Amino acid sequence: MAAPKLESFRRGSMFDVSFRRSSMFDGSFRQSIRDRLLPHPTRDSFYPGEDKTPVRCCSYRYFSDKITGFVTKSQDVFVTAWEMGTSDPRKIIFSAKMGLALTLVSILVFFKLPGSELSNHYLWAILTIVVVFEFSIGATFSKGCNRGLGTLSAGALALGMAEISALTGQWAEVFNSVSIFVVAFFGTYAKLYPTMKPYEYGFRVFLLTYCYVIVSGYRTGEFMETAVSRFLMIALGGGIGLLVNTCIYPIWAGDDLHNLIAKNFVNVATSLEGCVNAYLNCVAYDTIPSKMLVYEAVTDDPVYSGYRSAVQSTSQEDTLMGFASWEPPHGPYRSFRYPWKAYVKVGGALRHCAFMVMALHGCILSEIQAAEDKRSVFRNELQRVGVEGAKVLRSIGEKLKTMERLNPIEDILHEIHQAAEELQSKIDKKSYLLVNAETWEIGNRSKDLTDDLKNLDEDVSRILAHKSQSEATIRPPKNWDVVTTTSKNPNPATLTTIQSQQSRTGIQKQSSWPSRISLTPGSLLITPGDDEAAQMYRSASALSLATFASLLIEFVARLENLVNAYDELCEIANFKEAVVA
Repeated sequence: MAAPKLESFRRGSMFDVSFRRSSMFDGSFRQSIRDRLLPHPTRDSFYPGEDKTPVRCCSYRYFSDKITGFVTKSQDVFVTAWEMGTSDPRKIIFSAKMGLALTLVSILVFFKLPGSELSNHYLWAILTIVVVFEFSIGATFSKGCNRGLGTLSAGALALGMAEISALTGQWAEVFNSVSIFVVAFFGTYAKLYPTMKPYEYGFRVFLLTYCYVIVSGYRTGEFMETAVSRFLMIALGGGIGLLVNTCIYPIWAGDDLHNLIAKNFVNVATSLEGCVNAYLNCVAYDTIPSKMLVYEAVTDDPVYSGYRSAVQSTSQEDTLMGFASWEPPHGPYRSFRYPWKAYVKVGGALRHCAFMVMALHGCILSEIQAAEDKRSVFRNELQRVGVEGAKVLRSIGEKLKTMERLNPIEDILHEIHQAAEELQSKIDKKSYLLVNAETWEIGNRSKDLTDDLKNLDEDVSRILAHKSQSEATIRPPKNWDVVTTTSKNPNPATLTTIQSQQSRTGIQKQSSWPSRISLTPGSLLITPGDDEAAQMYRSASALSLATFASLLIEFVARLENLVNAYDELCEIANFKEAVVA
C-alpha cells in the first residue's frame, strides 16, 4: 500500500537519495529538510502558462471573473451537499423531521386550539423545538431535560421571590434587581463547577427563565400566568420534538459510539499494515504534505488518516458517551445505565496502540533512513509482526461489532507474541547491523581513554567541592585560571591549551549533518572531514532501523492492555459467547 506522492529509493545503493538541487554539496541538513517540507518556488507557486496580468476594477474581465467564480463555487457547494446527503442519508431524514416538528407547532399557533390566553406565548414552543431538536435521541433527551428542569426550577424560584418583593412595597424594584444579581452570580458560578458541565445548558435556561419571569411579571403584575404559560409552551415544544425525533427513524448516539470504535480498529489495522509494508519496500515521501506537518486531515493518504481518525476521536467518543447515557434501552443495549464508559475505555486502549503506529509512520517520514539491504535482513520478522498485529485488531473490531466475546480456548495474542519473540531473537543475533560496528572498541580501555576519565572525575570532584564550600576560599583548578585569563585577554597559545583540554574531556562542537551525501561504491568525498560525516550518517541510519523494530515490539506489548479492556467490556455489557468452530 503506497501513499500518493511517494517514490521508492533507488535500488543498488545503500544511502543514495534523489537529488533536488543542482549540486549535491550545496547545503546543510536543515536545508535538505526545508526542501522536503516547503513548496518549491517555481514548481508550486504557479501553474505553467498562468496569466499574471492584473485586472482593472469594474472592467468587463473583472465582472466576468467574478460571475464565473460565483458559478463555480455554487456548483462546488451543490456537489458537496449532494455527496453529504448520499453518504449519510440520516442527515436528510433528520432535516425532514425538524421541518415536520416545526410544522406541527405552527399548526397549533394558526388554529389557536388551546385558547387565546396561551397564544401570546407560542413563540417559546417554537424556540424549544429549534433548540432541543438534536441529531441523536440522547442529545435531544439531554437538552430537553435540561430545558425542562431549568424552566421549572427557575419559575418556582421566581414566584417565591415575587411574593417576597410584594411585601417590600416601594423597594420592590431594588429587591428584584438585587435578587437577579444574586441568582445570576450563584447560577453562573455553579455552572463552572466541573461535575456540572453536562448541565450547562440547564443553567443557562434557568437564568433566562428567572429574569424573564421577574421582569415580565413585574411589568404586567401576572407572575403566575407568565411562569405557567412559559412552562406549558416549553413542555409542548419539547414533547412534540421528542415524539417526532423518537418515533420517526430514531438515530441513537449509542449506535454511533459502537460503530465509531469498531471502525477505528479497522483504521488502525490498515495504518499498521501500510507502515510496515512501506518501510520494508523502502517507500519515502517525495514532498511531505503541508497539512500533515500541522496534523490536519489528509484524505488521500490512508496510512496517515487511519491512525489519525483513532487519535482524534477522543472528544467525539466522550460526547457520544454523554448523549448515550441519556438514551433509554433500545436494540441490543437492553439495560438501564448501560456501560458506555467501558466503550470509551476500549477506545482509549486502542488509541494507546495508535500512538505507536503514528511513531512508525514518523520513521517513514524521517530524513535519515536505513539501507535496504539491512531492512531485508529483518524483512520476514517485521512483516509477520505487522500482519499478525493487524489481524488481532481486525478480529477484535469484528467481535465488537457483533458484540461477541473472544474465544476462551484460543489465545488471540499467541501468534503475535511468537512473531515478536522471533523479531527480538533476530535483533539479538544481528545486533551488529543496528549500530556502526566499525567504531566499536574491543578489549581493554586505551590509555588515553583512562586518562580522559581520570581528568573528568577530578574536575567533577572539584566542582562539587566548590559548590559545597561556596563561602570558603579554595584554590581553583588550573584550567579555571586559564579560562578566566583567556576570557579577559585572549591569547592564541592559551586557546590552543584550552582546546587540547576540552578534547580530552569530550567537549567539542558537533558538526552538522551531511546533506544529500552518496555512499555508493566509487563515490568521491569532497574533503577529508566528509568521511567522518559519512560515518555519523551510517550510525544514525542503522539506529533508525532499530527504532522501527523497537516501536513495533512496543506496539505488541500494548495490545495486551487492549485485550484486557475488551474482556472487561464483554463482562460488564454481557456480550454473547463466542461461537467455537
